[in-house]
Amino acid sequence: MTDDTLASLKEKILLFFAKHPHEQLKSRVLARRLSMKGEAEYRLLLRALNELYQAKTIDRGKKKRYGSPSLKLQRANGHAVPPPSHRLTGTLKMTKQGTGIVHLLPPAEGKVTISSRFLGTALDGDTVSVVLFAHVSSGSDRKHAEDQGREGEIVEVIERSQKPIVGVFEKSKSFFFVVPDNAINGRDIYIPKGKTNGARPGQKVVAQIDSWESRSLNPEGQIIEIIGKSGEVRAEMTAVAREFRLPLHFPKQVLVEAERIGETIPPEEIKKRVDLRDLVCVTIDPEDAKDFDDAVSFEELEDGNIRLGVHIADVSHYVREGSALDHEALTRGTSVYLADEVIPMLPEKLSNDLCSLRPREDRLAYSALMTVTSRGTVKDYEIVKSIIHSKRRFTYEEVQNITETGRGDFAETIKRMHGLSQMLLKKRLREGSIDFESVETKFRFDDEGKPTEIVRKVRLDAHRLVEEFMLLANQVVAKHIGLFVKEDTIRPFIFRIHDAPPPEKLQDLASFVEHLGYSLNVSGGLTSRALQKLLNDLKGKEEENVINEVAIRSMAKAIYSEHNIGHFGLGFKYYTHFTSPIRRYPDLMVHRLLFEYAHKMPHKRREQLVKLLPDVCRQSSDQERVATEAERASVKVMQVEYMKRHLGDHFHAIISGVTNFGLFVEIADLLVEGLIRVRDMEDDYYVYDEKNYALIGKRTKKRYRLGDKVTIQVVRVDPEEREIDFVLVE
Repeated sequence: MTDDTLASLKEKILLFFAKHPHEQLKSRVLARRLSMKGEAEYRLLLRALNELYQAKTIDRGKKKRYGSPSLKLQRANGHAVPPPSHRLTGTLKMTKQGTGIVHLLPPAEGKVTISSRFLGTALDGDTVSVVLFAHVSSGSDRKHAEDQGREGEIVEVIERSQKPIVGVFEKSKSFFFVVPDNAINGRDIYIPKGKTNGARPGQKVVAQIDSWESRSLNPEGQIIEIIGKSGEVRAEMTAVAREFRLPLHFPKQVLVEAERIGETIPPEEIKKRVDLRDLVCVTIDPEDAKDFDDAVSFEELEDGNIRLGVHIADVSHYVREGSALDHEALTRGTSVYLADEVIPMLPEKLSNDLCSLRPREDRLAYSALMTVTSRGTVKDYEIVKSIIHSKRRFTYEEVQNITETGRGDFAETIKRMHGLSQMLLKKRLREGSIDFESVETKFRFDDEGKPTEIVRKVRLDAHRLVEEFMLLANQVVAKHIGLFVKEDTIRPFIFRIHDAPPPEKLQDLASFVEHLGYSLNVSGGLTSRALQKLLNDLKGKEEENVINEVAIRSMAKAIYSEHNIGHFGLGFKYYTHFTSPIRRYPDLMVHRLLFEYAHKMPHKRREQLVKLLPDVCRQSSDQERVATEAERASVKVMQVEYMKRHLGDHFHAIISGVTNFGLFVEIADLLVEGLIRVRDMEDDYYVYDEKNYALIGKRTKKRYRLGDKVTIQVVRVDPEEREIDFVLVE
């Protein structure tokens, strides 16, 4: 070996790290990247690396990973990479299009867009270090850059998310690998021999990534769980739970703590409360409900006003702050309603027994007692801890029948409740609230848990009755804190907020509905009345659900926040969630805050809550989003399983989306969406008209537009990808 050989290798190493300043590699991986072969060349590489490290020309990090010096500016991909002090930290979220969004962590704010080539080895959910690209200095390019938001590059993975990766275990001629279900993970995972955990090809598994040194290589990992045979409905549903990290079991400490709670209400506790057991309270819930959060009561007063009672399970009495139960409830954030099961926030003893407002049993409650005028205005109210005794458990269908026929238990009370709810609805809409008709489906199953029928849920007046009473109680509680608690200028609380929609999404929505023959005036911003007029025009139309879904997606997402900005969709200046503490953690926290304010909350406690509530709001909003995504995924699994039995069948559908690769269509009766691929449209060569949301045949001039009604045939069903393919039937 000559000195020239060693010097040449050092130059080669430095040149490599100059081109890849964000990578840290072990020596063996670097040897492969530099195309070095044999032990002699590897020993030479080790010597060169050691001398460069001693000279402080390169860095050596944890586990002897080598990389470019972290405190010197390098050039990477044509952009300056600053030292760590100029970096920002955030959490990476991948989009289906392969782009990354880094949500910055405090003290920084906002988000940074990362194109696929600047992701490095980061994965969805990782905590990463990111640098921003230089701003465009002037002109139209600068305006374009501002419109697109901040862009940057990931230069370091600080911490792996440890999110389990669910996929199908496969084997090639010489190695094993996992194909992830979630396409946003992007790469198959190489599984070395000895780390397969006994998995067999074709099984659905959960993998864990152990290392990923370079984007030019695939990640390496191991199998940590075998779920079942890929494509089978039970395995696919378990895969959904694993994919979204839903906890299927409660920790032992939590169950022990729940079991220790006494089942009888102590007399001394009853003495502390307002006794409402003689009041006619009833619950109104779905037929298959097991936990009853809320009960309602109705009294006509001598002055012509109405005393409306909304009585909510007092979960805060049983789940004390700082307990194991409380910690687990905060971690879960919400109950998750999958297509065939519920993953509860609280153990069954609490959710289905002690806290549930079951009929003909004494139960502890938090009651909002509101005096409502004949015009639906709340004249006065009390918010008190109470004990109630539900006189009857109604289903929505039973209440609907009573409102229509006038016959049944407590018929007169139910009819008057219905009248009040209709008045409250009309008042709310007059004052700017938007009434979205989001259609949902439910499944009927056979003995093996496979779906045999998809049924559209019908929104009854009975549903509205409960909804209006709950909305009113939530609004009253929020106003109570936001307006009337005046002992101190610091009033920490949890609000349910909903911002106005972004202008660019409003314009897209207006263009969308215009192509379907409707109008939406968004000049000067969207008013709730304009949107409500559109929704009214859609009633009963075949395209109602498609436009409703697009409109909802155009809205900002409602979240929990310690800062009140009002609720755009409902048109409320003050709003919170008070009515479902069995299944939502923020409601439980709101109950605690109400009680503490009623007993003169100390200033020190208020300061403590100012620090605590932002984390509670963030966690609750995040878990709500996870639950929504998991619920959608579970519905898709069941829809795919159902459509397996209908291969070759014909359905009437509506075109719900147009892209350059095909038409998305939705079967109106079943709300099942699938894709007609351009490659299967063999009668012509089709051109994508993006402006007019259409595919147009070049020869025949045949036009398929958004909102068109078509007849389709089911030709492919893929349970693993959760995809359904159709073809057009002339």
